Amino acid sequence: MTRWTAFAGLTGVVLILLLGLARLSAAQFSSTPQLDRRERVGGDGDGDEDLRWGPEDAAPAAPSRYQSVSGTDSSLSTPERSPVAAAETRATMSPGALLANVALSQGLFGAMLVAAAVWADVPAAALGLVPVATATDVALGVGLGVALWLASEAAGRIAEWAGVEVNEALRGALAPDTAVGWAVLLLAVLPIVALFEEFLFRAALVGALSAGFDAPAWLPATVVGTDPWPWVLAGGSSVTFALGHGAQGRAGIVATGLLGFVLAGAFVLTDSFALVAVAHYVVNALTLVVHEFDLAALGVRR
Repeated sequence: MTRWTAFAGLTGVVLILLLGLARLSAAQFSSTPQLDRRERVGGDGDGDEDLRWGPEDAAPAAPSRYQSVSGTDSSLSTPERSPVAAAETRATMSPGALLANVALSQGLFGAMLVAAAVWADVPAAALGLVPVATATDVALGVGLGVALWLASEAAGRIAEWAGVEVNEALRGALAPDTAVGWAVLLLAVLPIVALFEEFLFRAALVGALSAGFDAPAWLPATVVGTDPWPWVLAGGSSVTFALGHGAQGRAGIVATGLLGFVLAGAFVLTDSFALVAVAHYVVNALTLVVHEFDLAALGVRR
């Protein structure tokens, strides 16, 4: 039990550090809203234009949907840019540096948690690692990820219709400007993010804690035939998961919390770490590719 307690304590330390970094990110990106990549690309699509124009620039390189078509109709002229929808402040870090920072920090945290789990003799089954992965887990993870992404897109459309702004500055800052950068993002950075966050928020905070510690006395023994303790931990981990994504704004925090609870529920029901890690990766990859990937930005003619 001593080692289990030490593992729980280290998990708490990693969580606090992660939330602290999240607050710093939220402070940085709350004042650096960004446009969708497709709205930033101007000119004839040959990729030579500056994709990161800031408020100091008079306008994008070529007319956008916000600018006058005829040049004489004042009703169609460029409106004054709002802080979120029509301006972009230059990021303080390049996409490459930001990707490296994310990969290194989350990779380091993940290595610490894995080492602590091995030292504390946390059963692999409690972490959802028995078996490590099956074809069914991967297939179900892909399906769940696509479903969650579609739900997220629908929620985003509803939020836009309702006038609720979602800060997408971090997403835009993560988007690379080269083919190599996209390969690194999709094949290295996003897998590290998915593996670390699922290990922390689902495997450790839900699986390991529910297996290593008894449920509080105030919880009933069963709820409709199901142990309620993992579900309580799933709810708590989803709240911290949401707070860890504060850079996405209040609407993004709510959406991330709901997504986190669905992933936690899938973990409780299937005891599969691979399933939720694959689903997490699919959601992130689809979001970035659909909203940020553009061949013109890579200098490729269509």
